[in-house]
Amino acid sequence: MDAKFWEDRYRSRDQLFSGSPNGVLVTEIDGLPPGQALDVGCGEGADARWLASHGWHVTAVDISRTALHRAAAAARSADPATEEAAAAERIAWVCADLAVSPLPVEAFDLISVQYFPLRRQSGDGPVKQVLDAVAPGGTLLFVSHDPGDLSAEHHVGDYYQPADIAPLLGDGWTVLVNESRPRVAPAPPGTAHTRDTVLRARKVGHNRK
Repeated sequence: MDAKFWEDRYRSRDQLFSGSPNGVLVTEIDGLPPGQALDVGCGEGADARWLASHGWHVTAVDISRTALHRAAAAARSADPATEEAAAAERIAWVCADLAVSPLPVEAFDLISVQYFPLRRQSGDGPVKQVLDAVAPGGTLLFVSHDPGDLSAEHHVGDYYQPADIAPLLGDGWTVLVNESRPRVAPAPPGTAHTRDTVLRARKVGHNRK
């Protein structure tokens, strides 16, 4: 699942995803005081736009330039007189591969990882980088499809699941949610994703605000 894979996938359709924010994000984050957010694998930008419309300043990262161009275009298309247009100014679209691109330490009040295929690596370097990037008092939200819904061709064991992340948190975190539960929105057409696995954790410390 390198840059070419995702470029080919996005270019295969005019729109790959629904354009609506992920239901788990809305359920788990709605009501949190806004701050700096990192949207990992932002795709066509629905989550980033939702976060920005709720006051967050969002760094939206994806490996696909095609996805980012679509996301930025959708944000720009808002009526200039609306809050959506103002929200678009709170999003920075960044093309990067988190497997090789460093993240700033303790920079984000929220890191959202929604169905992102984070490949396992020796030493858990990519995961530790994400955890280190959460600011004291900040939130990590890591969501995946329940492995029981996925076929062998998805190579589930090659990628981190929320249950793999929880043991890496240690005493510096408070786990608020760690469960499998029914999806809050219909599965994408042609898929059998009926359940989500969800990890929400807060880093110990005081929020900077």
